[in-house]
Formats: sequence, C-alpha cells, structure tokens
Amino acid sequence: MNVFATIKDTLNYEVAGIKIIEMIEFAVILFIAVIIARIARTITRRRLKEKVSPTTLSSIEKIVYYGIIIIGFFIALPKGVSLSGLLVAGGVAGIVIGFASQTVVSNLISGLFLMVERPVEIGDSIAVGDISGVVKDIRVLSTTIRTWDGIYVRIPNEKVFNSSIYNYVAHGARRFEYRIGISYSDDANKAIELIKGILAQHPLVLKYPEPDVFVEELGESSVNIVVKIWAPSSHWYSVKTEMLWKIKVLLEENGIKIPFPQRVIWMAGGEKKEGRGKGK
Repeated sequence: MNVFATIKDTLNYEVAGIKIIEMIEFAVILFIAVIIARIARTITRRRLKEKVSPTTLSSIEKIVYYGIIIIGFFIALPKGVSLSGLLVAGGVAGIVIGFASQTVVSNLISGLFLMVERPVEIGDSIAVGDISGVVKDIRVLSTTIRTWDGIYVRIPNEKVFNSSIYNYVAHGARRFEYRIGISYSDDANKAIELIKGILAQHPLVLKYPEPDVFVEELGESSVNIVVKIWAPSSHWYSVKTEMLWKIKVLLEENGIKIPFPQRVIWMAGGEKKEGRGKGK
C-alpha cells in the first residue's frame, strides 16, 4: 500500500502548478498525435499522388501533418493551463525570437509567398542567380535544387523570392537556335530549303511555332544562316544536340561547304599569301 501511495503522491506532485501525471498525459497524447499525423500524411500522399501536382501535394501533406499535431497539442494541454496565458507568452516569445532571428522569419515569409504564388514547382528546371537545376523540394525555409552535375543545393527562400527566377519548363515549348556559315560560292537558298526539309521530318520539331531559317549576315568568310527551332520543353536539349549534327551531314552530302575563316596577307614585296585564320 505504501508503494501505491508513494506513486500516487508522486504523480500528483505539482511542478509550476501542473501535476506530473498531467505532464505524462500531455506527452502521451502528443506522441499519439504525431503518429496519427504521419499515418494521415502517408494516406494523403497515396490518395492524391496522381491527382495533383507534386508541389500542391507537398503543401497539402504539410498542412495535414502539422494541423493534426497542433490539434493534438491543444487537446493534450492540462486543464489547469490558461490558454490566454499561453497566447500572451507565445506572443512575447515570438517578438523576442523575431528580433533575434530576422533572417529565419524572412525565409519563412518568403517560403509562404512561394507556396501561394507558385512561380516554380517540384520537378521544374529553373535557374536562380548562378544556380540552375531541377527543383527537388520546396520547404517553408528553403528550396532544394539538384544541379545538372547532380549536386543538391539548399537555397534560402528569401534569396529565391527576391531573385529573378528562370523557369525553363513553365511554357510547353522552348526555342533554341544555330548559326551556320556556308561558303559564298554555295547556294544559300538551296541550303535553307535542305534545312527546312530535315526539320520537317523530325517528330519533335514543332510545326507551330514553325522553324525559322534565314540568312542573318554576310560574314568575312561565310554566309551566315540562322536556324530557330521550337521543341517541347521536356525534349529540347536532345533535339538540339541531334539536329545540329544532322544539318551538318546533310549540307556536306549536298555539296554545301562549311568554310574555315580565310585571311589574305599582302607581303611588303607585293607577294600575296592566303591561309586559314585562327577563327573569329
């Protein structure tokens, strides 16, 4: 009996006006709330994975997870704890912490604006300042980007929000261009028709907007043709690397030369020499 009485007295012992048993109940309820929040987050992910974008899904998961924990926190509060007192104390603490950590608060606010405005989404290819790659995660305080070299970079949301963001896949199509020089002795119209023909045969070269091929300038040693091509944003790089080589091979097969830069040198004695330059 003495043992039970001792345990009872210990559990009813008050620390700062709160019984130890109430503290244990608070911890247990909060622990259960965390478990329920994780289960709810997993169920939400599975149910909505195919229905919403990754960015929206990530935001919904966080709302569900932290919402359940917050509800569990208020349910677990001991009866003797004044909620108004907690709010006042939390407000004072928030002011103090805000002055002490302005950068964190700035990142937090920027993160909320990014989630609402959604200039980028998970999976987008973007560039922020001198960092470019694929967005892997958007959190409240930071955004994670995997660079083209496979390096993961964590960027504070304040920097993301205040920087110019280049989103390479926000539009369904992306344009790229080549500058191809041909010899002055070759037929530029024939070269243009050949290039247009091979572009029309490629399934990923868009018909609208249609490719644009024209003579841009008469250079020092070549007639320079510009080729502007639109391709789906998800395939533009493979199309770009593939078509340049195909155009080169096609022009050579039809007797159209891509010349080297030429230089004519007049010697002091009047002798003339011709040779290849080192390029532009």
